[in-house]
Amino acid sequence: MTSALLTLWQSRSPRERQAWRVVLALLALCLCAALLAGALGAREPLRRDVAALRADTLRMQQQSLELAQLRAATPPPADPRPLRAMVQSSLDGAALSSSLASLEAPDPEHVVVVFSAVAFADWLQWLEALAARQVRLESCRVEALPTGGMVGVTVTLVRTTPP
Repeated sequence: MTSALLTLWQSRSPRERQAWRVVLALLALCLCAALLAGALGAREPLRRDVAALRADTLRMQQQSLELAQLRAATPPPADPRPLRAMVQSSLDGAALSSSLASLEAPDPEHVVVVFSAVAFADWLQWLEALAARQVRLESCRVEALPTGGMVGVTVTLVRTTPP
């Protein structure tokens, strides 16, 4: 095959060979220019991506330090009151006692709270306040009521034990 190409090349006139050299050189130059343009065009988006990734890395490092500080911090002492009394006082403090249908303590570690009609947002805020007091939701049943934003809720609460 190479001998056939060599024979074909030598059968061309010197002027025709020179024209082919120029065409091939121009083709190689165009190919190099296209590759260079593609590389330079991809450079700027990659530079933006690297900047964004560096910002994400810094943010994650800061969050990692905060997490380490939070893990090292001692948890607040548990409320010494019985769970039922603590839940009742939190209901009074959140002004949710009027929505309360029942409050039962089947055992010292669990409290079942039933709301006939309570604003969903107020109920969520009350749960957040309980979580800060180391009380967590164990089970829950929420029913939407015809009145907008109002729900009927049955919730079982339990005191969390610090790790």
